[in-house]
Amino acid sequence: MTPFRKFLILVVDDEPPVVRLVRAKLRLDGYEVLTASHGQEALDIMRENVPDLVVLDVMMPEMDGFETLRRIRQQSQVPVVMLTARGGDADKLRGLQSGADDYVTKPFNPDELEARIAAVLRRTAGVAVTGSQPELRFPGVRIDLERRTVMVHDEEVRLSRTEWALLSQLAGNAGRVMMHGELLTRIWGPEYRNETHYLRTWVSRLRAKLEPDESSKELITTYPGMGYRFEAPDDAASG
Repeated sequence: MTPFRKFLILVVDDEPPVVRLVRAKLRLDGYEVLTASHGQEALDIMRENVPDLVVLDVMMPEMDGFETLRRIRQQSQVPVVMLTARGGDADKLRGLQSGADDYVTKPFNPDELEARIAAVLRRTAGVAVTGSQPELRFPGVRIDLERRTVMVHDEEVRLSRTEWALLSQLAGNAGRVMMHGELLTRIWGPEYRNETHYLRTWVSRLRAKLEPDESSKELITTYPGMGYRFEAPDDAASG
């Protein structure tokens, strides 16, 4: 039996007390932890290691968190949780638009930080395919659930991590209605099970990529007040 691999978290902060607190909390909760005191050190560490998530402070000397995030995104799509004393909406928006997956403001509760990390990992670490063929084929669309690729009119379509997590659940359960609470819990976590506006936003984005024009087959059906169903492929067309 293959041993369970612990998630590896890289914590980047120039305040030693913060680093010690976060490292102790995450290790207690079963994570492996690497630490860096500035942005360049974090980038150097990432050349030798592949963390599952980065906790990144914004206000650091020489290279701040935004610049560090920009350089991380040049080489990796690793999930990033920003950790900073800046609580303004403008800074939060800048971090999220730069590619951060979540944003926690100092001073913070270590339990909240760990919960945010766990939620990000749930929706970005990959979603198991259940009850489906590894490849689904429709007119003009081919979805390979094992290789995690989507082809629309013979052109590969790039999906964000959240879009892929949603598609994995819907296409992996093609032919049945998936309820709002089920989808929200599987992708974002149980604390999001009532946030149906999340689903409306992300289903809309997914449709725009899978159904780019009026001639495209409708693959996702909405059941108002209930959930969504992904079209079941014809047996003859499925891989």
